[in-house]
Amino acid sequence: MRFAAFNVNGIRAILGKGFAESFSALHPDFLVLGETKLSDPNAPFPYLPEGYSVYHTESKLRKGYSGVAIYAKEAPLSVHYGLKDGKYDEEGRVITLEYPDFFLVGAYVPNAGDGLKRLDFRLQYEQDLVSYLDELDAIKPVIYTGDLNVAHQEIDIKNPKGNERNPGFTIEERTAFSDLLSHGYVDTYRYLHPDTVKYSWWSYRFHARENNAGWRIDYFVVSKRLLPRVKDAEIHNDIFGSDHCPVTLDLE
Repeated sequence: MRFAAFNVNGIRAILGKGFAESFSALHPDFLVLGETKLSDPNAPFPYLPEGYSVYHTESKLRKGYSGVAIYAKEAPLSVHYGLKDGKYDEEGRVITLEYPDFFLVGAYVPNAGDGLKRLDFRLQYEQDLVSYLDELDAIKPVIYTGDLNVAHQEIDIKNPKGNERNPGFTIEERTAFSDLLSHGYVDTYRYLHPDTVKYSWWSYRFHARENNAGWRIDYFVVSKRLLPRVKDAEIHNDIFGSDHCPVTLDLE
C-alpha cells in the first residue's frame, strides 16, 4: 500500500507542469496534496484520475491560500476536516480519513511567517495537533503526513547555522516536532535513513534546487506500532513541478 504527499504550490499551476505524469509515476493508493490554493469548495476538483475519489478543504479566510486534498482509491469510513472540533479548517489545514486499521491525517502546517509573526499561532497548532493525534491513536494507529514546515535536525537543512531564526528552523518549532515524536510517533524517513541527506523543498531563488540547497520539511510520521508494516519511505527529488517534491511511504 503506497501513501504519497506532495505540496503542489497550486493545483491549477502544477497541472501544466506534468502533474498527471507524476501522479502516474507515484502510483499511490493515497496522495495528500498541500497548498492547493483553491477558493470554491463547490467547484469540481481540477484533476481527478479514474479510480480515485478526492476529499478537499480550502481556506475560508483568503482566496487562493493554503488548502489540502486527499486522493484515495478506497472510500473511507469517515472524513473529518480540521483538528478537534474543526479547528484550523478556516485556513484549510487538515483532513483526516478513517479506515478500518488506521487514520490518515493530511496536513499543510502553518508557517511561522516573515519575522516569525505567526510563531505563537504555529506553536498553538502543534499543541492542538498532538492532543488530536493522541485521541485518534487511542482508537487506532495514525499516519500523519504533508508539508509540516519544519526541518527537524541539522541534517535536514543545507545551512543550519544561517537559518537558526528563520521560519521552519527555530528551536521552538524543532522542539515541538521532537515533542510530537515523544508521544509515540516516528519520522519514517529518518528512521529508515538515519544518515541520508536528502531534501524535499528548495527556494525558487538563487538556483537553490539546482545547487541542492534545500530543506526536508515534508514527512510521513506514524504511530510506533505501525513500524513492523513500514517497507520503505522515500523522497522523490526527481519529480518536478513545484518548489517541493513528493514523499512516499510504503506499508505492507
